[in-house]
Amino acid sequence: MKKIPRPETEYFGKIDARKKRKIAEEKRQNLATDELERLKKLHSNHCAICGLEFEEIMFKGITIHKCFNCGAVFMKNGVLEKLCGQENLLMESFLELFNFDKEK
Repeated sequence: MKKIPRPETEYFGKIDARKKRKIAEEKRQNLATDELERLKKLHSNHCAICGLEFEEIMFKGITIHKCFNCGAVFMKNGVLEKLCGQENLLMESFLELFNFDKEK
């Protein structure tokens, strides 16, 4: 049975995403540049789910990162928009909720 989307659920989801974005930005600002560089080198090209290295593959003409161990897929900022297009309002809501570059 499909759940019917409720406006209050979307509203509170957006509020929660804003709070998490703010917390992440505060953490990033508090980390020293050297520590950020160390973390980037440590985690670069590794799956966030299982920790093993992922591979770059082409999907519909766009490069994505796939972990062949657990099956997770990772995309750089903007790739999801390119794959899905901007016509779908549901997709726009989804992207707005999880887009970390937009302010409010």
